[in-house]
Amino acid sequence: MAQYQLLINKKTYTVDVDMQMPLLWVIRDIIGMTGTKFGCGIAQCGACTVHLDGVAMKTCLLPVSAAVGKQITTIEGLGTDKMHPVQQAWIDEQVPQCGYCQSGQIMAATALLAKNPNPSDEEIDVAMQGNICRCGTYQRVRQAIHTAADLMKKETGGEGGKR
Repeated sequence: MAQYQLLINKKTYTVDVDMQMPLLWVIRDIIGMTGTKFGCGIAQCGACTVHLDGVAMKTCLLPVSAAVGKQITTIEGLGTDKMHPVQQAWIDEQVPQCGYCQSGQIMAATALLAKNPNPSDEEIDVAMQGNICRCGTYQRVRQAIHTAADLMKKETGGEGGKR
């Protein structure tokens, strides 16, 4: 066991865990933030996606030791003052059915829009490839990303997303 300090959603947590414990289990079981989900356990489905220094990362296999010194953002850390535009777009476009994969989908989408505020359908498809939705809401996910891009542009006074 070792002690680690983790910066999660702008708050520092000290945890005493094995260095190989997956970050997902630290976030969920040790810290108690259950918005990030366990899906497959082999980093293929994306349900466990969080941001590490703004990059979407799957955490079910990522050892906690790899997250030390990085800014970690979970679904709970988005929209702390007000709803994040991606979260609002998910509601507006009625994306979720069962909802299980949605925190990972939203985290992947926010990372995409941070890098590319005006993605094409093809760019969205490539960026979201590692996030599986068993309900098959991929068309709504794509539309919600365009809607979120439009919302973000309105907030900054820019143009809307390309379709």
